[in-house]
Amino acid sequence: MIRLTQTAPGGGCSCKVAPGMLERLLAAAGGGIGARTAGAGLDDHGLVVGTEHGDDAAVVRIDGRRAIVATTDFFPPVVDDAYDWGRIAAANALSDVYAMGGQPLVALGLLAWPVDELPEELAVEVLRGGSSVAGEAECPIAGGHTIADTTPKYGLAVTGTVDLDHLLRNDAARPGVPLTLTKPLGIGVLNARHKATGEVFAEAVATMAALNRDAARAAVAAGVRAATDVTGFGLLGHLFKLARASGVRAVVEAGAVPYLDGARQALADGYLPGGSVRNLEWVRPHLGSSVPDEELLLLADAQTSGGLLVAGEIPGHPVIGEVLAPDDSLPTLRVC
Repeated sequence: MIRLTQTAPGGGCSCKVAPGMLERLLAAAGGGIGARTAGAGLDDHGLVVGTEHGDDAAVVRIDGRRAIVATTDFFPPVVDDAYDWGRIAAANALSDVYAMGGQPLVALGLLAWPVDELPEELAVEVLRGGSSVAGEAECPIAGGHTIADTTPKYGLAVTGTVDLDHLLRNDAARPGVPLTLTKPLGIGVLNARHKATGEVFAEAVATMAALNRDAARAAVAAGVRAATDVTGFGLLGHLFKLARASGVRAVVEAGAVPYLDGARQALADGYLPGGSVRNLEWVRPHLGSSVPDEELLLLADAQTSGGLLVAGEIPGHPVIGEVLAPDDSLPTLRVC
């Protein structure tokens, strides 16, 4: 059996450029935090959400209430099974549209393939997996782009629509509302164990391949206005971005956060993505905590196709904390 996870140094969203480096790159290019757009004059073309707060997708107004949501996401193999990798990568890319409260409309596939090293049959399985999840989302993959490469990579560029009256964004959280998490954490450490040992974690695969569609619809129905998805920057990283963009603070109750079976044991046994360490280093200057670093590493664990983090309450999902009023004398995030 070809172990796809051995064809790349890392896999999934743990391969993201570290959040601090990403912000430096965008700032140098003129589109960093606080910049309205990455190009002059785009406001004249209806840009509603751009690079200013590092949100999940771009949003461009069509008319008074409707807007286009545009995003892309791709990564090297996160699991050894080619079909499952395709499913996970597709669900992860589609999630950015759901995180904005939108509905995916059409997708373009992105495939990089070592044509002289990996068989075509595996590439077919990756594409089949992606098409399966896109079909579940009622979002056709109607084209795309392929290249020959030394490392396999797969993902989607997704275009969707959103009603601007129900847009979810990461700068709209207000003090006094609860924080809800719609998928358990622990994906990063379990994927690290899978890569090292070949052990398969069916619950983690099912979690990554699950769409965030229903959670997004429930958030919109509940009148939520602020949300983001939890991916490569971990729960703490994405929560910090949301709190900073909204000008608020946030507290996380560590004991209320759900985890996949085996996640704590994987961390205890030393399986930890490098991205999780970088995530914690990035948020630590803005973090107050009364829990051990082992707990913080799980809260900063780099997730692939994680759930939604919602500033509001959604029935059937755990409340893990609260949005608080700003206070310059206190850290932006607190874990207790």
